[in-house]
Amino acid sequence: MPELPEVETVRLSLLPIVGLRIDAVEVREPRLRRRLAHNFAAQLNRRTFEAIDRRGKYLLFRLDGGDTLLAHLGMSGALLLQPAGTAPQLHDHVRLHLADGRLLTFNDPRRFGLLQIGREADFAELRRVGPDPLAREFTVDDFLRLLRGRKKPVKNLLMDQQGIAGIGNIYANEMLFVAGIRPARQARRVTRDQADRLYEAMRAVLTRAIQRGGSSISDYRDGEGRTGYFQLELAVYDRAGAPCHRCGATIKRVVHAGRSSFYCAQCQK
Repeated sequence: MPELPEVETVRLSLLPIVGLRIDAVEVREPRLRRRLAHNFAAQLNRRTFEAIDRRGKYLLFRLDGGDTLLAHLGMSGALLLQPAGTAPQLHDHVRLHLADGRLLTFNDPRRFGLLQIGREADFAELRRVGPDPLAREFTVDDFLRLLRGRKKPVKNLLMDQQGIAGIGNIYANEMLFVAGIRPARQARRVTRDQADRLYEAMRAVLTRAIQRGGSSISDYRDGEGRTGYFQLELAVYDRAGAPCHRCGATIKRVVHAGRSSFYCAQCQK
């Protein structure tokens, strides 16, 4: 599933549609994670994109009139800005015909994605989304408050979308390696010095991943169909049995809460 860097990369790649009107809406398959509203096309037709924001792993397309198109890519979804005349492809479920002739297409082989129109305050999904780890307002003291008294492994806390939005398995592993903390360490046992390091690692890893266009390990591509390159820089994720880039020790793999964790026993304590 795309994480914060991938979703932010998609947002940036789609900014050229801001200011464009939707001239026609083509719904080819309404059965997504949640079935499209019966009036989905009517709600979008002739509306203009005014801005594109992000909340964690959700994209928010601001429309004239105060409504928002909420989008989640699910496990395999893509939002693609395509040239005029592009023929429909397999798994193209929604195609928006824009005023300049181009199309904005939602393609999703597994149909776990989400498209919903309404007022932001009414989206139940967003009520469970925590602060953005890259937001200026999210300080190291806020991060410390999340850690205090928590018995769960620090990696699980990083991936809890109600605590911090947008971080998934790939980047949680990478942040913990940079900070020198093992994934299984209880959050409440993270020291102030470790918390400072992890906070900085969290922001640095996410920022670098956005600069590299995200990680294309499975289906991910941005709005122009381009893949990311951060997977070429992964230090521990999916490298079990390989040598640590820092010390040469063997990268280990363990399973926490059904998810694989990768770490270096020499570099992470």
